[in-house]
Formats: sequence, structure tokens, C-alpha cells
Amino acid sequence: MACSSTNDLAALLGLDRAALETAVPGIDALLADERLFGLLPLIAASAQRDGAPVADADPAIRAQVLKYHATELMTDRERAAFLGLPEGCRIRERAKILAPEKLVLGRNVWIGEGAVLDAQGGLHIGDSSQIGLGVMIWSHSSHLQAIRGETTVGRDSIVYKETRIGKNCFIGGPSVIAAGVTIGDGAMISPLTFVDRDVAAGERVSAPRSLKKLEQRMDALEKRLAALAG
Repeated sequence: MACSSTNDLAALLGLDRAALETAVPGIDALLADERLFGLLPLIAASAQRDGAPVADADPAIRAQVLKYHATELMTDRERAAFLGLPEGCRIRERAKILAPEKLVLGRNVWIGEGAVLDAQGGLHIGDSSQIGLGVMIWSHSSHLQAIRGETTVGRDSIVYKETRIGKNCFIGGPSVIAAGVTIGDGAMISPLTFVDRDVAAGERVSAPRSLKKLEQRMDALEKRLAALAG
């Protein structure tokens, strides 16, 4: 039973059985566990509708959906190996990589739950960096597509910009890194921060403190203007 289930799972994922067993040691025993008996039908349901293949579905998107379904019961190290991430990397549940073929990832990178790594415009992340829970790192923007009424119609208005995160960086979640930003080695981004500018190596960025400094500068400017007017 387990052998058959493993073969079926490998076929659904478009993987060689040996590659699946290497990525997830003990996969036979995992699928034989009656508590996990519903895993394979759940995965298969993504590829079929009413028992027949969905003819108009994008094969690449479907394959990605199936792979993420398959990782739900893996450890973070198993998940990283299954997704082909470099040595020492760990990726938690519900984290997602868009256009993984354009992601250049260093070793020993930690990716937290629910993080979104968008590599559509090119994304580089250096060794030993930590990407926190719910962090969103973007390398494209579709705002012009929406403004021009081209959503789901055409992709000509999508803007792609390479985003780079250095080594030994800490990105606290749930922060957002805008497309085209470069963050230098050893930088730290505090939680709940929106980063839309380059960050120097070793710099510490915190949205609340940055906002407070801006407010202080505006208060000082208003006082100067008031004094000149008086």
C-alpha cells in the first residue's frame, strides 16, 4: 500500500520516486500511517475536477500547488530539501516562493511561516539571513496594471525590479520589502516595517522610530516657519 501511494504521489508531483524518497526520508511509512490516509486524495483533488483533468489549467501553476500541498506534513528541513533549497536552509509551513527558478538563495537561510518570496523580477538572499513570519519580499508590482484596467487581461504594465537581501540579515515579520530594494549585509529590519528604499550594511530600520524622527523634523520646521512669519 505504501509503495503504491509513494509511486502515485511521485507521479502527481512529476518527480522521480527516488528523488522523493531522498527529499523526504521515510515517505513510505508516512503515507502508510492511517492518520494521514487522506493526504494523497487531497493532493490529487488539486489536479482533477469531477474525476477528469482540468484541461485549461496552467501545468506549471498546478505543479506548484501540488508541491506545496505535499509539504504540509514535512519538517522545515525536509521541506527545504524537497523544494530544492541550498544546504542548511529551513522553510516553515505556508511559506511560498514565486518563480523559484529566479531565486538565488544562500546557505543556512531561515524562512518563517507564511512568508512570500517573490522572485519574478529576480531575488537574491545571502547566506545565514533570516526571513521572519509573514514577511513579504517583492520583485514586481502590478499597480499600473490595476490602474489601467488591465488586471488578468495583460501583463505589459507589470513592473519587474531585482531585489537583493545581503548575508546575515534579519527581516522581522510581518514586514514588507518593496521591489527593487537592496538591503546590505548584516542589516536588521524591525517587525511591521515597510521598506521602499535601499538599506546600508549594518543599518537598523524601524518604522515607528523612523516615523517619530520625521514627526520631530516636521515640528521643528513648522516652528521655524512660524518664527519667520512672526
